[in-house]
Amino acid sequence: MKAERFEDIVIWQNSKKLAVIIYKLFEHCKDFGLKDQILRASVSIMNNIAEGFERSTNNEFKHFLFIAKGSCGELRSMLYLAKETQKISDSEFKELYNSSIEISKMLSGFIKKL
Repeated sequence: MKAERFEDIVIWQNSKKLAVIIYKLFEHCKDFGLKDQILRASVSIMNNIAEGFERSTNNEFKHFLFIAKGSCGELRSMLYLAKETQKISDSEFKELYNSSIEISKMLSGFIKKL
């Protein structure tokens, strides 16, 4: 089945769920630099999937999927910082890290299919 809208893409759905979790988790974080960067990285994943889907060619879509994959790496890097500065617990880190790894793997598979 071919997706007719980016909202139909499972990777986008999963990345949106991850972004919502991160937004809620960091809602009251007073470290505004960390908060801003980790929120931007999480949103970048879903937004680049959406933007790439709306482009007219598979090559452009693939380009934006690579950017989304890079944002997954940035998010994981920020998660380490959040954990080591005790903004999130070890269990929160593991859950978010694993979700990010899963999304990254899905993106890699999607890129290969295109």
